[in-house]
Amino acid sequence: MNTTGFVKYGGAVVALAILSACGGGSAGAPSTAALNVTYVGKTLSVNGRPVTAARLSPLPSYATIVPDRHAKSKTFEYVINDYGTYASIFDYPKSDQQIGSIAGDGGQGCTNVLYGYGKKIFWNVGGASQITEYRVPKKPIKTLSVPSSEMPSSCAMNTTGDLAVGILVGSNEGDIVIFKNASGSGTAMTTPLVEEYFDGYDNQGNLFADGFNSSDNFELVELPNGSSTFQAVTTSNTVKFPGSVQWDGTYLTVFDQLANATYQYTISGTKATLKGTVSLSGSSDCAQTWIVQGLVYCGDAGNGDGEVFNYPAGGSPIATFTGNFDFPLGVVAAKK
Repeated sequence: MNTTGFVKYGGAVVALAILSACGGGSAGAPSTAALNVTYVGKTLSVNGRPVTAARLSPLPSYATIVPDRHAKSKTFEYVINDYGTYASIFDYPKSDQQIGSIAGDGGQGCTNVLYGYGKKIFWNVGGASQITEYRVPKKPIKTLSVPSSEMPSSCAMNTTGDLAVGILVGSNEGDIVIFKNASGSGTAMTTPLVEEYFDGYDNQGNLFADGFNSSDNFELVELPNGSSTFQAVTTSNTVKFPGSVQWDGTYLTVFDQLANATYQYTISGTKATLKGTVSLSGSSDCAQTWIVQGLVYCGDAGNGDGEVFNYPAGGSPIATFTGNFDFPLGVVAAKK
């Protein structure tokens, strides 16, 4: 496994004892110790670690892991829990029951497609030295890093294989670190944000990110393909709280964690025009969403589970994952 740093470009609820291998048996019961929950501005902090969720979940839930079915599965979904805990693995639509876990993970995920099921790999951003690439279903193959003073929050990949990692807080808070070809030393790009929550590329190679600006208001920003400078993008509607940024095959989408809705935009210059709204009924706080053809997955920090919705129809969940969850912060999907 490789470990790298980056150069600057100007311009935990509680860790759990979880089975490290997939298969039969029971996962350790999550701790119900008191949580230290605070807000710094609009940013939620759990046990001293800022997180990208808008709300706190109920107490962690758990269940017995069913027998391993990896050998027969082709697609996998990962509900990624609090920093330093674990990712819960599913093989929907075969089943909505958990089939395994990856110990030590947490935070958000992304993969090597703009939307849909990733091709053979996915990334987890869980800490400064825990930017890890996995081969499906759970083999770690590479680790990148940012300085230990940084708390990375998000990731996205373009069609040429570059990896963009956002910094939530730290000495370079609000930056996005771009790892060319998802390797080597990252280059930190300054954005207008003071806290970066989510990022995503569109089909033209433009990189978008959202978070809070210096006035503690939501802001969407863009790094146009080929540019070295991020610019603010004005949305035609009001977004209450930053959520996932993802291309859906037609539109750039931004999820609003407080409205429980995905906003579909067309982008022209520095303006984002709302073209559609996909509301998710029954969700409490999709801390991250991941869109595949016909579906959207939700890692629900508010309900403390994972959910599946029709996309772009939205509405009520068509499935709710059953398994181990400890303050879900991320979700991603990939195939062998």
